[in-house]
Parts: sequence; C-alpha cells; structure tokens
Amino acid sequence: MTDAKLEREADRQLEIMADGCVDFVGREPLRERLVEALQAKRPLRFKLGMDPSSPDLHLGHTVVLNKLRHVQELGHTPIFLIGDFTARIGDPSGKNKTRPALGADDVARNAATYTEQVGRILDVERAEVRFNSEWMESLSSSDLVRLCSHYTVARLLEREDFSKRYKGGVPIAVHEFLYPFVQAYDSVALHADVEIGGTDQTFNLLMGREIQRDYGQPPQAVMTHPLLVGTDGVKMSKSLGNGIGITEPPEEMFGRAMRISDTQMLEYFDLLDDGRWPELRAQRPEFEAGGGDPMAFKLGLAGAIVRRFHGEEAGTTAADHFRSVIQQKQAPEDLEEVSCPAGETGDLGLLELLDHLGLVPSRSEARRLVGQKAVRIDDEIVADPKKRLNPGTYLLRVGKRRFAQVRITDAG
Repeated sequence: MTDAKLEREADRQLEIMADGCVDFVGREPLRERLVEALQAKRPLRFKLGMDPSSPDLHLGHTVVLNKLRHVQELGHTPIFLIGDFTARIGDPSGKNKTRPALGADDVARNAATYTEQVGRILDVERAEVRFNSEWMESLSSSDLVRLCSHYTVARLLEREDFSKRYKGGVPIAVHEFLYPFVQAYDSVALHADVEIGGTDQTFNLLMGREIQRDYGQPPQAVMTHPLLVGTDGVKMSKSLGNGIGITEPPEEMFGRAMRISDTQMLEYFDLLDDGRWPELRAQRPEFEAGGGDPMAFKLGLAGAIVRRFHGEEAGTTAADHFRSVIQQKQAPEDLEEVSCPAGETGDLGLLELLDHLGLVPSRSEARRLVGQKAVRIDDEIVADPKKRLNPGTYLLRVGKRRFAQVRITDAG
C-alpha cells in the first residue's frame, strides 16, 4: 500500500472511530500510530471495560459495544475487559455516597454470563476477553504504592463526584480513590492503544493516559460516548430497575421499551440504530418535525430492539403480545394451567401462591403489589393481602405482563 493510500485509509478508519463520540482525545497522535500499524499490518488494541456489578448487560452497554464491533470489523483487536477486581472496589463514578463493594462470589456469579452476552454483539472468537484480576491479584503491595504515587489527592478531588462529596462533607472512603488507579493500570497491563467508555468515565479514561505515560507507554487515545438514559429518564442502570437487559424475554423487553417517553424516543433511536433500522430512519425526520404518529414510531422502535437480540419471529410475537395483553388487556393465548394442591386448611393464601408461581420475587413484594392494586384475580383487583383461595380455577395477573392460570385442587 502506497503512502497516499495509507493516509487515506487511516483517515477513513478515524472517521468511523469518531462517529458518535462526544470526545476523541489524542486523535492526531492516534492517526500517526494508525498509519504505522497499517504499514506494519498490525492491529491496534481497543479496550472497553465493564464491571460485573449485575449479571445482565443492558441497552446502554450496547452503545459502546457497537463501537468495539466497528473497530473489530476494521481489523483491529477489541479487548472486552471484565472488571472482576474493580467490581470488588465499587465504581464511585456519579455516586453521591460510598458504594458497597461486592463480594468475590457475587462478582464471579455475575461475570459468568458476560462472555455469552457480549457474543451477541462481538465475534468473541476474534476478541480478547480478559479479567483484571489477572494482574491485580498478583500486584504486590509495593507495586500498588508505586502506582498510587503517580497521582495526587488534589488531582483526584478535581473529579466532579469526589469534589461535590468533599465540598458537601459527604464521606469518601479511601478505597474509592483506588478505583481510577486500577482502571488506569488496566490500560498499562493491556498495552491499550485506545480506550472506549461512556462520558461518566472521562476522568478515569484520561487518567489511564497519564499512568501509561508514567509507565513508559504511549498514552492511549480516549473515545467517550453518550449515556443512554433509562425508561425513567435517568442514567440506565439495572440496580435502579430502569434498564432494558439484552437477555430479557422478548415480551418483557418490548414492554419496557414501550415505557420510553415520546421525548426520549429519538435519543434511543440515534444511539441504538447503528445503521440497522432503515424504515425507522425514513420516519425520523417527520417525527422530529412534530408530525407522524408517536405510538407507531414507538411500536416500531420496540419491535426493532427485540428483533436485534431475539430475531424476526420474536419481534412479531412480542408486538402481538403487547397489543393483546397490554393494550387490550387480554390474557396470553398460550397460557398453561398450573395445578397447586390446597394446604391443610383446604385453601391457599394469595401471597403464598404468587410467590410459589414465581409471579413475584418474594411475599413481601407480593404484599406491596397488592397494596398498590397491581394484583388481579379473574380481572378483579385484590385489596386484601390476607385473601385466601378455595379449590377452583383462577386467572392471576400481576402488573401488566405477568399472568398465571392456576387450578387449586383439594388437599386430599
């Protein structure tokens, strides 16, 4: 490849990399590195780290995962870093109080699902999937002290969340200061050329550049991307219950997507489309101008999201389920009847039954839902959490999407 072709190819790839970025720090030095890599036919190394603080990846994670897929398609090496060590510290980004650290067992349990989920977006056979415990567990205490010596407390307090908490007299635990050090050292251990992340990670990503330089490595370029808000309008997080998990059942995924407000729909489309939804893209200008049917656009968006992760048939089925169950308030046609024997008293308590059928995570949650008038029996709202059901057949409904057809049989 001639020098001119190398330059053109580097510019083409940089445009793809830059697409959708909020900030692209170190772009020009990266261009020089990219030209050299193309000349040597050597892939660059793109790092994306995620902590397994919950077992599910959500749509917000796919924004940066899609960028990692794009650079993989350009022939570079994507590194999906599972922060099993950092998860035990707890990411303080955006937090207004000390975040409880997860135990090693919880972290391992959550991380076990990540590779399969990432495989829905990346070709994991051509990617590096790493755990930062690989190097952090073996780092000596003197090595850790050396790492921390490269940054000052004053610099750490420049970080917005630390600064607000310090000025407000809100406690900051010492271990929270270690988080950005470990994330930065990950870039050293992986020899990252580029690190990708959300805008909430800007401080940590930039710190990685400085730590790499202190360890004699060229500083990584940094690409930050917008954060996808949850269904309630704040940052998407499974812990807040406002996320849409990429492994959720199609009907649940569709229903959650339909909770997105009309004002958020275009943001969801812009961050998630990734060139996949031409029909919605054709409707977008009219909808943005105030025309079109918001409900139709939202139905199309929800269906597109489901099809992305579950396939064409699942998208159609989920849309049909939403129309019949949610909009027309009908029970699913394929609902199977479950048989439950009555207890020694000849009947069954409602809370016990809801828990047994898996319609609620606990009896206390069942009690709360009854109090919110979210539980129905044969389409009648239940107001008494102490209600007991005699032998017979019942249609139970919790919220808008959870149903069970149950037959309570005589104890004898």
